[in-house]
Amino acid sequence: MNHSNYEIDQMISAKSIAARVEALAREITSFFSDTDKLVVVGLLRGSFVFIADLARELDLPIEIDFLEASSYGNSMQSSKEVKIIKDLRGEIAGRDVLVVEDIVDTGYTLHHVLGLLKSKAPKRIEACALLDKPSRREIDIKSRWVGFEIPDEFVVGYGIDYAQRNRNLSYIGKVRFRDS
Repeated sequence: MNHSNYEIDQMISAKSIAARVEALAREITSFFSDTDKLVVVGLLRGSFVFIADLARELDLPIEIDFLEASSYGNSMQSSKEVKIIKDLRGEIAGRDVLVVEDIVDTGYTLHHVLGLLKSKAPKRIEACALLDKPSRREIDIKSRWVGFEIPDEFVVGYGIDYAQRNRNLSYIGKVRFRDS
């Protein structure tokens, strides 16, 4: 895909993503098989496509809620300062919770969000990330489930954006900037 100052090269196909989402859903369904209801918390906005596909594959009674956190704005670098823009609507005290994240990079956002949610006393809380960039980690945190481990590349697609563009791509693409 061609844009004014950058190009996008496909990194992970839509078919590969769909197969991995099905596998993740089976693992998550097995792990939470004894739950009376799983609260699936999507971190907006990057996870919205992933959470929709994952939720449809979960063979569990679920409730979906959203939390919006930001540490990037329109930048490509994390500010390390995580802001909660939208908190949960529902209660999670005593409930099973699955946090769904688009990408774990430095780890600041996931660390902050899990800390915030743990303070609300859930019964169990686990995280699932579509993408993981372990080479960028600055905080020791891991998701229990990871779709794909990727190198330190700036990516877009499947809900993930660059300055609010390219969320609608069906695949994960690597952004390649042209020399000006």
